[in-house]
Amino acid sequence: MRAMILAAGRGERMRPLTDTIPKPLLKVAGQCLIEYLMQHLVAAGFTDIVINHAYLGEQIERTLGSGQRYGAQIQYSPEGTQALETGGGIFNALPLLGNAPFLVVNGDIWCDYPFEQLPHTLEGLAHLILVNNPVHNPQGDFCLKQQHVSQDSDSRLTFSGIGVYHPALFNHCTKGRFSLVPLLIKAMQARQVSSEHYKGLWIDVGTPERLQQLEQLILSDI
Repeated sequence: MRAMILAAGRGERMRPLTDTIPKPLLKVAGQCLIEYLMQHLVAAGFTDIVINHAYLGEQIERTLGSGQRYGAQIQYSPEGTQALETGGGIFNALPLLGNAPFLVVNGDIWCDYPFEQLPHTLEGLAHLILVNNPVHNPQGDFCLKQQHVSQDSDSRLTFSGIGVYHPALFNHCTKGRFSLVPLLIKAMQARQVSSEHYKGLWIDVGTPERLQQLEQLILSDI
């Protein structure tokens, strides 16, 4: 199964750190965020990796290169000066991802999720990893009931930014800038989205404060 890392965001909440460097290249304990993710994916057997980029994306290509030193083969999906958001970015990269289900991971998370346990086949259109609600998202995103995801208001969990998607999820899309969320909601309503609740370590590294917290965790050997 191929994997895609979403790395095209502007990183507004990280400014001024991201004024001259894309967020995935911010360093934590001496290593770029996206390098931790690359190593984690390769260790789980994901060696064909697609990375999209927009803002200062040439820096990402220069840093990661072909992926050979990580034991991977990287293909890039450039989006120009304006990012296509989550849905548009994935849709734009579909020719690189093939016809089978593929993994997509946000480039600004850090976790110990065992990627090798993800399903390589889907009964529906998507499989999402949900986590406990962090302080910055207390209301959560989606509700998990009997391994299916819905928008119910009760017992919501937070979407981790880790998901397996079937290309058919994007069947009626057209090239452009759009969010993944409406596609997922439509698939949820048709009971085409499965999920699991992961209770391990997961951090959305979206602000300088959380970047610093992550560095402290890594340096303390977690």
